[in-house]
Amino acid sequence: MTWNIARAEALADPLAARLKVMTKLKRLAELDDPEADVVRILVDAILLVESYRGARHQITFLPELTKSVDALLRELDIIEKAEELAAF
Repeated sequence: MTWNIARAEALADPLAARLKVMTKLKRLAELDDPEADVVRILVDAILLVESYRGARHQITFLPELTKSVDALLRELDIIEKAEELAAF
C-alpha cells in the first residue's frame, strides 16, 4: 500500500493528518458498497480503542483489526489509479 499517515505525522499535525484522510475518503462513494465498508471499519475502530484502553502490552490481534482499513484504502487507490489511466 502506497498511501500512509505516519504516527509522527499524525501526532505532529493532527489537523493536516485529518485533512489527508478526508481527501482520501472523498472517493468513498465510488465503492461498490461504501456503507458496509464504513460500518466494518467503525466496528474495528471501536474494538481498537477498547483494546488499547488501559493496556500496557502489545495487542496481539491488532493486525487483524487493521485489515478492513487496509482493504478500504486499497479500493480507493484502485479507483484513483483507474481515473488517472482513463485521463490519458
